[in-house]
Amino acid sequence: MGRSRTIRMKIIGLLLVPLASMVVLWGVITAVTASESLQLRAYKTLWTNLRLPAYQLITEIQQERLITVKRLRVESTAEKTATTTQRTRTDEAREMFRQLSSRSRDTSETIRTQVDSVLTQLNRLEAIRAEVDADLSDRLHTIEVYNGITDSLFGLHRNVALIDDIPIYEQSRIVVDLGYAKELLTREQALAVAPTTAAERRLFTQLVGNRRFLVDQALAELDPSLRDTQVSLITSPSYQRMRLMEDQIIAGRTPHGWLDTTDRLAKSFETAQLRASTILSERAEPVADSVLQRALLLAGTCFLLMILSIGFSLRMGNRLSKELGTLRLAALEVAQERLPQVVAKLRKGEAVDVPELSVESTTVEIADVGHAFSTVQQTAVEAAVGQAQLRDGVGHVFRNLARRSQTLLHRQRIQLEGMQHRATDPDALDDLFRLDHLTTRMRRHAEGLIILSGATPGRGWSRPVPMLDVVRGAAAEVEDYPRVTIGPMPGQSLAGPVVGDVIHLIAELIENATVYSPAHTPVIVRGEAAARGFAIEVEDRGLGMSPQTLAETNERLASPPEFDLADSDQLGLFVVSRLAARHDIRVTLRGSPYGGTTAIVLIPAEHVSDSPPPEPDRRAEEPARPTMRVVPSE
Repeated sequence: MGRSRTIRMKIIGLLLVPLASMVVLWGVITAVTASESLQLRAYKTLWTNLRLPAYQLITEIQQERLITVKRLRVESTAEKTATTTQRTRTDEAREMFRQLSSRSRDTSETIRTQVDSVLTQLNRLEAIRAEVDADLSDRLHTIEVYNGITDSLFGLHRNVALIDDIPIYEQSRIVVDLGYAKELLTREQALAVAPTTAAERRLFTQLVGNRRFLVDQALAELDPSLRDTQVSLITSPSYQRMRLMEDQIIAGRTPHGWLDTTDRLAKSFETAQLRASTILSERAEPVADSVLQRALLLAGTCFLLMILSIGFSLRMGNRLSKELGTLRLAALEVAQERLPQVVAKLRKGEAVDVPELSVESTTVEIADVGHAFSTVQQTAVEAAVGQAQLRDGVGHVFRNLARRSQTLLHRQRIQLEGMQHRATDPDALDDLFRLDHLTTRMRRHAEGLIILSGATPGRGWSRPVPMLDVVRGAAAEVEDYPRVTIGPMPGQSLAGPVVGDVIHLIAELIENATVYSPAHTPVIVRGEAAARGFAIEVEDRGLGMSPQTLAETNERLASPPEFDLADSDQLGLFVVSRLAARHDIRVTLRGSPYGGTTAIVLIPAEHVSDSPPPEPDRRAEEPARPTMRVVPSE
């Protein structure tokens, strides 16, 4: 069975589910909107740490590629000096890229992979430089190695330019394509720095076609604010002259001024590209601020609604919990105070007046339960009244029948006593004695009915009676009295008013001992003075009782319950418990060393006297019959 919880805890638990869902939803909305703003802000960070140093590194690699190709064409001291100077500038740009990229390298797995790829390609610079210095590389192979490095850097641009704002992403992609068009232009410049071979012209032709295609496609999709600069370059006389030179190179000629023209255009394209990239990076910041403001507004509104919902839910939960708590207290009051008081008053015969149970509640179901409890209370009271009346009626019936039987049995005993005095035949005297004993037992049963009805039997003594005579009188009221062995007892006497009840009590215990033990075994009755009175033991040698039954029986003897008409098998023990409670006598059952049961009757000292009783009036006192065996103590 699960652990019990209070109504308040269950209501709070019930409310926690939607409230927790609302909190999670608020957190998700806040996280999504805030992350969108952070991503837009990260776009500018990535521009600073990755894209700008990558563009600067691309520019230096393009220059080193051009100068290296020139050196492969013309081996001179000036070209070697220019190559060394450019390599130094490229190394500085490479080191700057390494430092800045490390700040944003772990932003995502994609960026980490792309940065590692760029660094791997940059490590090839030393190898290609060594081949160039040793005259082991031709011009086309050298160009292809440098192209691989720049391709990895442009791959980084394309992956870093991703952003959740679609317009900015589209324009960033176009600007990257324009930057790659400028890269293709520098590759053309390197190929055509001197007369070209057939293979170089085929590659040159591909580069020209790809560059023109990228430029035409990009200009068609570029924003007007970014397109103007690019259009001015495309429509400039230098660009048109370069197109003519490209056609001449494709035709196999070597135009004059190719390097100067392409160098100026490359620088112009680079300036325009950096300007466009900077504009897009600056565009992301106000968009990020707008998204962040929207996120804060949405999160604040959701948070306010969540607080209002929590407050309203807790208020309703507290109100419902208080109403249920009031109902619980009212129900406990009915169960633990009102009904027990009503039953106690009914047992005493007092009148009862039960006020109506009232539970104030604004909840229909709780009010209905309160009315139901009031109805249950009224019904329970009516049932208790009916039960008390029934118990009273049964008690009156028991008492009337017992009184009538007592009268008849008393008259019968007087007649039997007279017949015993007149009888001379021993057999007839024995029969009369048996009838007298039977009448005595019937009188005890009649007194038992009176005790069950709650009244007091009329039999009593005015003077103290010796304990030995009390026990003998008790044994004389038992059917199987020959089995009873009474041990010697001290000379204490029992107060007269309690003699009749004590005789009845001990007789019931002796009767019980003879019934629940084999017919051939004795029942031993002993008595001795105790510190708190006088103790009488009734011991049988039967099968005994289990520990559980023994404990239950002792509980009933210590606290006599209400008499239950359905429980007629334990009338003797019920009578014993009633008589014991009436005179504060303690009756305890325990196991016997012989395997049976020993009943110990502790009579309080207030009912016991040590002085010998005065000589009784034989006419007033009833003889103890039949005569019992007395076993002297050894």
